[in-house]
This record gives sequence, structure tokens and C-alpha cells, in this order.
Amino acid sequence: MPPSEHDQYHDAEPRMNGDDEEAQLLSRPREQLEFEDTSPLRNATRPRGLCSGLVPRSPHINTIPPILPTLQNAPLRLYNRLCPTRSSKAATFVLCLSLWALAFVLLLKSQLPIQDGAGRTVINLDCVDTLWRRNNECGLDGVDCRPFSGDSFAFRCPAKCRDVQVLNPHAVGPINVNYRPLVVGDKVYRGDSFICASAIHAGIISDADGGCGQLARVADHQQFPSTSRHGIKSVSFDSYFPLSFSFSMDDDLRCAKDPRQALLLVSLFFTCILSLLSSTSLIFFPIFTLIFAHVSFASDPPSASVRNTSVLPDHVSMFVKRILPAYFIVTVLYWTVIRRTLKGLQAPVEKTVLWLGGFWFGALSNYTFDWIPISRLTAHDLEQQPGAKLALAIIILFLVCIFAQQVYSFWLEGRLPRYLGLYAIFLIGIFICLVIPGLSLRLHHYILALLLLPGTSMQTRPSLIYQGILLGLFVNGVARWDFDSVLQTTDALRADGAFDSALPTLLQPFIRSQEGGLSAAFQWRDPPAGMHGISVLVNDVERDRAFFTDDKVNSFVWERDADLDLPEYFRFGYVKDGRALDYTKAGTLFANGTWIMPSSSKG
Repeated sequence: MPPSEHDQYHDAEPRMNGDDEEAQLLSRPREQLEFEDTSPLRNATRPRGLCSGLVPRSPHINTIPPILPTLQNAPLRLYNRLCPTRSSKAATFVLCLSLWALAFVLLLKSQLPIQDGAGRTVINLDCVDTLWRRNNECGLDGVDCRPFSGDSFAFRCPAKCRDVQVLNPHAVGPINVNYRPLVVGDKVYRGDSFICASAIHAGIISDADGGCGQLARVADHQQFPSTSRHGIKSVSFDSYFPLSFSFSMDDDLRCAKDPRQALLLVSLFFTCILSLLSSTSLIFFPIFTLIFAHVSFASDPPSASVRNTSVLPDHVSMFVKRILPAYFIVTVLYWTVIRRTLKGLQAPVEKTVLWLGGFWFGALSNYTFDWIPISRLTAHDLEQQPGAKLALAIIILFLVCIFAQQVYSFWLEGRLPRYLGLYAIFLIGIFICLVIPGLSLRLHHYILALLLLPGTSMQTRPSLIYQGILLGLFVNGVARWDFDSVLQTTDALRADGAFDSALPTLLQPFIRSQEGGLSAAFQWRDPPAGMHGISVLVNDVERDRAFFTDDKVNSFVWERDADLDLPEYFRFGYVKDGRALDYTKAGTLFANGTWIMPSSSKG
């Protein structure tokens, strides 16, 4: 382990009379306070005028008097006796990191390529992978998502896919699915269902460990019932869809479990050892590296290439890409914020529980904060996600209480004016970002952490917790999502969400019986200026795309067989610049020729 701060600044070897270095540090609180940068407080004059109340008459540096210091420092004293020299401490430190790296690599072997019983390479899937892409992205009649049948492949899913949800409305017949797993059917699943969540629903894999299975494409299938299995309630669809799939087990397929639980125990153990057996704040950097690697490869790894044979190359590439700029940022944070909080702290157990525990709590935010009904901090998501506004109000109230507590602590140290000035600059910057035309402000995980971390630069127990959580949020945000821009265009924020575009106004269709079935002719009012064509979805499959200027199109004719005893769902949307915009809600055509007109509001 690296030498303690006492070793660095006093260059003292352990005494033969049994006196302990750490005990000496604890017995000299005045020397410890003088070691902190308190000289500006002794020599500074109190500001006059309006700022006179922002600095107390006798400012002092906050320190944490350890609870049961003898007990807390017992592991460190034992370590100093077993490794009395700097070289032995350094060797122990290298050995500790080497053991962690070895265990980490051995556990990650489960992500290497494997083959099924037929000798075919198993495909790695992400939690949101599907066979059928959203709405019209499969082309007319689904041509870009073929084959519909006669194909099967072995797949491997990661753990924790059960609670992955769609974040924008997804059409499933007459309804729009949002903020729930996209699983349509039971045993046989609609082609746009999440494959991994469907495999959990079918009992092929487990949510805790992930797993492998065989997927077989099934051609045109009818009637997808809704059932609740293994923690997932599937969505029902009472009509037909051109692509569906089912699962089967392969007894010859040996698929290792997802290693994230074992890796968490390994990483927790070694970071706790590093925290308990070091009194220097420089131990922050190896702890940061271990937690960043854990998020990047195990607890919340970024999405890899679609359907690859191994996710490791992608994860290694993204890890190296993201950790280098992250190191630069945390180095600045260390010398300006973190060092002041951890330096000279003589309470290793409290540091481990409060600061390191908070660090892990924030880094595992995809689990620890998953219960909060806020997926993305955007105006669109806050409007459409149930409970988001109330949750945000509670969070803001909680942050205001924390802010008041931290302001008081800064006031006691006489540093309140400079930090109020710093946050005034932050607020001015946020205001400038808000008024830039054509761009929207997006407060990502790492942005929130960077904004709030300066407010934890003091040695108090609350600051240990807050700083740890914010550092964890920074790590999770960067390792998972990269340094995404704080200013984003409307298209980037929308992703697969609504365009808020104009919708076609349908007229009453002309429906007539004919030999072999029904014929329905649909017409619409004149489109607004700027619209180039119209797209028609039938049962969530694009069946027609016509352009006004080329074809002089003003109607769409649909024919259905007489033996089809299922409803069909129609949605209409304008086409502009080569892409379909928002679709109407679903209108329903029944087997007896009855038509229910859709609402003009968005689907």
C-alpha cells in the first residue's frame, strides 16, 4: 500500500518503543489543523459592508473527530506493523491491485466467444435488441427485417434486462406502450419485442444472471395474449403480425452466468481494503480506477456492436476512450475538492462507510436510483412519465436542505463568499445555455456531479457522503454514456420520440363488400404546406408510402380476406424530407366492415 501522509511529511520510521504513528497524529489535533491550509483564515480580514455577514468572526476548518479512534485505526496499525517500510507497503499495494486485476480478468472470460451445439457462434444481445425495428424502420411490408421464418440462432443476454423499459410511446395495435418492458405475447412473441426480456418471460434465462438460448423465427402469427411470468407482464395484441419468434433450450450450449455479481464482490473487497489500510488521500486514484472499470465492464457497461460474438473488444475500446479524459477531470477535482475532504482524515472506517459507500452507491445508480420515476431529465420526459414531476419536486426540496447545510458549513470556514461567487458563475453559464436558439440544455449524470462537487470540499461527515455519491454519478455517467454534450439539438434529444408534427385528418372511409372479402378506401383532407407524402401503418407495419407531388395520391385502398376474423389497426402519418413523422392514433377495421375513426391526437 502507498505510504501514509505522516510518512511522507515527517519521514519517520516506526519507533522501537511501540509508539504508533497514527496514534501520534490523533494525539496532536492542533498540528493537524495547522497542516491544513488555514493560514489564509488567520491572516484574512473580515469583509465589510454587505459581505460582512458572510464570514464569521472566528472562522475555523471543519474536521471529523473520529468515533472510537482506537478501534477504527486498529487495521491500519496492524498493517503498519506487518509492513513497516515504504517498500513493503508499495509491494503490498501492487499485490492488491494485481490480485484484483487477475480476478477481474478471470471473471470476464465469460464474455469471450462461445459456440452452440451445432458449432455456430453465439450472438451477444443487448437488453433492447429486437428482430423488428420501430414502426416504419423495416421498410414497406417489413422487407428490411426479413427473413420472417426459417431462421434460428443462439443468443446470449446480460443480466438485469427485466426492468429495461421503452422510453417513448411504441405502437402495439390500439395502444401505445411506454415505461414498461416491450414484451408482446406469450411463448410466441411479436417481432418487435425485446428479445432478452421475452426470454426472461419465457423462463429461458434469469434476470439475475442472464443466460443463453435458441431463438427461432416464426412466420405470420395471430393472437398474442398477455400473461404475467417471472416478473414481467406482457402486452396483448389481438391481430396478426408478419414476424414473431419463439425460444428453445440447447442442452449442448454451455453459457457462463453474467459475472457482474461476483465482480461486484471482488471490487468491493479490494476497494474497502485500499480505503481501510491507507491514510493518504492519494488512494483516491486507484479506487477511482477500480470503480470506473467495474461500471465499464460489469455493472452498467455501454452498448456494444449489434449482435457481435464478443462484447469485450467494444467495452475495452470504450473504457480506454473514456477513462483518459475522466482522469484529467478527476485530477483537477482532486486538487481542488477531494483532497481537502480526505486529507488528514483519521477515521478510516467512517471514510470507508460514508465516502466509499457513497461512491459505490452513486456508481451503481442504475440499481440504487432505478426506483425514481425519472428516466431522463428533459421537459418531454417529465411531462409524459407518471410521477416524474412529483419526484423532481421532492428531489429539489431535498437538495435545497442539503444546500442550506453546506452553506452553513462553508460559512463556519469563512469560505462562503468565494463559493457563492463560483455558483453564481455556474448559474450564469446555465442561463446562457438556456437562451441559445436551436439547442436544449441536458443535465447528464456527470454534469450534475461536476456542478455539485465543489460544494463538498470540506471535511464533514455529510460532505463525505455527498462527495462519494456525486463521484459515483460522475463515473456511471461517463463510463456508461460518455461525455455527452450538455447542449443538444432537438433531433438528438428526441431519439425515437414524437416530432410534434401535424397529423392527417381522415375522412370517413368507403367500405364495401367484394368477392373474397372487404375493400376499404381511405381519404384525407388536403395536407398542410411542406408535407411531401403520407405513410400508412396497418397493424404497426408500413404498408404504403405515397408522395403527393409524384403520384397525385389522395387515397389508400386496403383489401382484406373474408376468412380473417380479426380487427386491423390503421395509423396515418405525413412524410417530409424522406422520413415519416408522427402517426395518428389507431383506427380499427373489424371483420364485419365496422370502422372506428381514430382521434386526431398523436398516437
